[in-house]
Amino acid sequence: MSVSSLLPLSSVATATAEHAQVGPPAWLIAPFVILLLCIALMPLFAAHFWEHHYPKVAVGLGMITACYYGFVLHDTHALWHVASEYISFMALVGSLFVISGGIKITVKGEATPLANTLFLAVGAVLANLIGTTGASMLLVRPWIRSNKYRITAHHVVFFIFVVSNVGGCLTPIGDPPLFIGFLRGVPFMWVLEHCWPAWLLALGLLLGTFFVIDTLNFRKAPKPVRDKETGHESWSFGGLQNLFFLGLVLVAVFIPQEWSLGGLITASAALMVAAAVASYFLTPKAVHEANDFNFHPVKEVGYLFVGIFLTMVPALQILGGGEALNLTSPIQYYFASGALSAFLDNAPTYLAFLAAQMGQQHLDVGSKVDVLRFVMEHPLHVMAVSMGAVFFGAGSYIGNGPNFMVKAIAEKAKVKTPTFLGYLFKFSIPILLPILIIVGWVILKGK
Repeated sequence: MSVSSLLPLSSVATATAEHAQVGPPAWLIAPFVILLLCIALMPLFAAHFWEHHYPKVAVGLGMITACYYGFVLHDTHALWHVASEYISFMALVGSLFVISGGIKITVKGEATPLANTLFLAVGAVLANLIGTTGASMLLVRPWIRSNKYRITAHHVVFFIFVVSNVGGCLTPIGDPPLFIGFLRGVPFMWVLEHCWPAWLLALGLLLGTFFVIDTLNFRKAPKPVRDKETGHESWSFGGLQNLFFLGLVLVAVFIPQEWSLGGLITASAALMVAAAVASYFLTPKAVHEANDFNFHPVKEVGYLFVGIFLTMVPALQILGGGEALNLTSPIQYYFASGALSAFLDNAPTYLAFLAAQMGQQHLDVGSKVDVLRFVMEHPLHVMAVSMGAVFFGAGSYIGNGPNFMVKAIAEKAKVKTPTFLGYLFKFSIPILLPILIIVGWVILKGK
C-alpha cells in the first residue's frame, strides 16, 4: 500500500502487545498457516471448490482467532483495532480501485522491452508520490493493455516487484512501513537521504533482469508484433476528473487516525469512501466499459483479507519480536524483517522490529522523541528494517496490499498469472531473493 495505505494492522501490532493480558498460545498460529496453505494449494488441487467457497474458508478461519481473543483472552481491544484497521484498509484499496477504474490510459506504441522497462521505471518513481497502492491501481490496466499481444506471467510479477513494492522506498508516502515510521517520528526526508543507494541498486538489478527476460519473450512473439504491425494506439486519457478524487484519497491518508466517526470508521476512511462513490457515479459509462470495470477483484481481496487480518494478530505477537530472535547487526534485521514481511504484511512487521530494536536500547517506540533519538544514533538499523520491510513485501502475494489486487485485476483481464506457489518458486525465490541478498550484502554487510 502506501500513502496509499492506511497501514493495515499497524496499530494492531502495538495494541495487541500493549493490551493483551495473556499472550495467545502457539497453536493459535494454525488458522493463519491453514489460510496460507489454502491460498497456495486450493487453486491447484480444488479450484472449483475454492472459487465458490473461499469467502467461507477465509472468514471462518478468521472467526476462530476472533472468538479465542474475545471469549478466552478477553482481549476485545485487539479485535477492535483489527476491525478499525480492516475498514481503513478496504476503504483505501477499494477507493483507489474504483477511482483508478474510472481513468483510462492508452499508451502509445507497442510494448517493446525498452518501452516496458521505462514504463516500470516511471512507475517506481510515481510510487513515491502517490504510494505503491495508488501507482499500482493507476498503472496496472495500461500495463496490461500495452502488452496485450504477448503478455505473460513475468509482466505481472515484475510489475508487483517494481511498482507495487520496491519502487516505493524513497518517501513515507511510498509504502506503509515507511509511513508508520513517519507517524512514529522518523523525519519525512530521512528515508530518501539514507535509502536511495539501496533503492537505486535494487531497482537497477530488477529492471536489468526484466529487460533481459522481456527481450527473450519479445523475440518469441509473432512477427507482426515484433514488426509493430499491431496495436497502433496513441496516447489518450479518459476520466481525468478522477484525478481530483485520487488527490482526495491521498489527502485523506494524512488525516489523524484519532478522528473517527463512531470509533470504528475513521474520518480518513469516510472521506475515501465518499471520493470513491462520487467517482463511480460521475465516471462516464464508456470509460468503465473500456476498462472492463467490475467489483469482483476488490470483493476477492476483501474476503481473503478478513481472514488474513484476523489470523495474523497472534502470528505477529508470537513471531514478531526481534529480541526473542537475538538479533544485533543491521543485516540480521534486514533479513529477519524481510522474511516476515513477505508473509505477515510488511507494515506491522516493520513496527514490531522497530519496537524490538528500540527496546534493546531501553527506548519506547511510542515516543517520537525516543524514535528520533534512535534514528539519529542507529541509522543503519532503521535502514535495515525499512529496506527489509519494503523490498521483501514483494516476496509473496500477501506481503503487501497491492500485490493481490494486481493479481486479481490481471486475472479479470484474462491474463494467466502464477499461482501462489508458482509466484514463490518461479519468480520470488530464484529472481527476487538473490537480488535482495546482493542489495543487503552491498549496503549493509560489515556495518
